[in-house]
Amino acid sequence: MRGLLQFTLDLFNVPDTDVDPVADALPPSLLPRARFVHPHATREAVLGHARVGYEFTRGKRRTIGFVVGAEGLSVRAPRWVTLRDVDAAVQEKADWIVRKLAESQERHARVEASRIEWKDGATFPFLGEPVVVQLDPRHGFKGIGAVLEAEVDANGSRTLRLAVANNANPDQIRDAAQAWLTRQARRLFTERLDAYAPKLGVRWKKLSLSNAATRWGSASSDGSIRLNWRLIHFRLPVIDYVVAHELSHLRVMDHSQRFWDTVESVVPDYQQLRRHLKDESIPRL
Repeated sequence: MRGLLQFTLDLFNVPDTDVDPVADALPPSLLPRARFVHPHATREAVLGHARVGYEFTRGKRRTIGFVVGAEGLSVRAPRWVTLRDVDAAVQEKADWIVRKLAESQERHARVEASRIEWKDGATFPFLGEPVVVQLDPRHGFKGIGAVLEAEVDANGSRTLRLAVANNANPDQIRDAAQAWLTRQARRLFTERLDAYAPKLGVRWKKLSLSNAATRWGSASSDGSIRLNWRLIHFRLPVIDYVVAHELSHLRVMDHSQRFWDTVESVVPDYQQLRRHLKDESIPRL
């Protein structure tokens, strides 16, 4: 669409990992050698006390580039650069490479630890509070497949009763829970958009739910708003911040000081709420 602008709210990077004082006290010869190997590794380098297998490719570019992703290190170089120069560049970036690989590995471990084992009794956060899954095949719950009990148990949890067979496999249980969560997300996000739009003097036209891995929301100049349905795991004030962030883009289509002043006019503590979006305990359903 001609003249259409779009801004996004991305997930934030994981902070630097802490230094291990015990490891720092050991002589280099006694330090364990970490190993990071890209699944498509074609070259390998010893960087300090880490052995790194990395994906190496050449292409039409002017400089040597480094990317640390979920799979590991990728190095891209111009066709005319010698392998000796590539090796030297990798060694020059050794500290940064090893630090980023360790951060990525730690983040992956946290994400894996937060994964849900989908079965009767599984727990996940809903609006910042724990919800326990209970399989209840006897009821259809008026065609919606699930109902959230109002009562809170001794552990501070509520129960989500799913109309799923007791012998359902994990994928079926997950899909039923996710269907309920996305319904709640659409209902709540619509309410919050309607609440904040008048405060900001804007109109939104369309809400879409996203399943993006790298962003929480986006806004287009035509009034379209996209929000990640996984925001439903967070407390309401965090959701309100993201809603206000995207609606503010309908007034200011950039991240200038004027934009942040607009966000602050309706969410004064937005900076604190923004930090909650880094929470690695939020499950990846």
